[in-house]
Amino acid sequence: MAYELRAMIAGDAPLRSAAQHVPGARAATLAQGLALKPMTDEVFDAVTDGGSTEPPGFRLLPGGFEKTLAEWSAAGPVADVEAEYFGGVGRQRAALWADGPLAAGPWDKPRKLRLFRTPSPISHVLRRLGAASGLGEDEFAAVGLDRHRNNDGWISASS
Repeated sequence: MAYELRAMIAGDAPLRSAAQHVPGARAATLAQGLALKPMTDEVFDAVTDGGSTEPPGFRLLPGGFEKTLAEWSAAGPVADVEAEYFGGVGRQRAALWADGPLAAGPWDKPRKLRLFRTPSPISHVLRRLGAASGLGEDEFAAVGLDRHRNNDGWISASS
């Protein structure tokens, strides 16, 4: 079964505030005070400046969007995340902006789902956003990123 995620994750209040200024953007609530804003085609078109620069390792970051992420991070750290899995094999990418500039990452690691020893890129940025995991789970599961298998699921859960 496939899993695909392309989104921004931050504290609930700052992300919802940022979502108000982006056409088509909506935020879905995660656990531990976090929220997720799916990257849809409409959001992509609204936030791109037509440039071609993107942090290394990111395939789907709109050109110039790192400036917007830097602006949003003034209200609190914000992560940009990508995940693609099929049959338990795939890749995660994540980076974190805080107080303006890129603060951590980007990390880009191929992974076998649930068979890794070091924190996944997404779990790593979730830790930096304050997420904590319990016994037998990582931060990815602890905040509920396993609730939906793709952005369509997150969009339907958004408000």
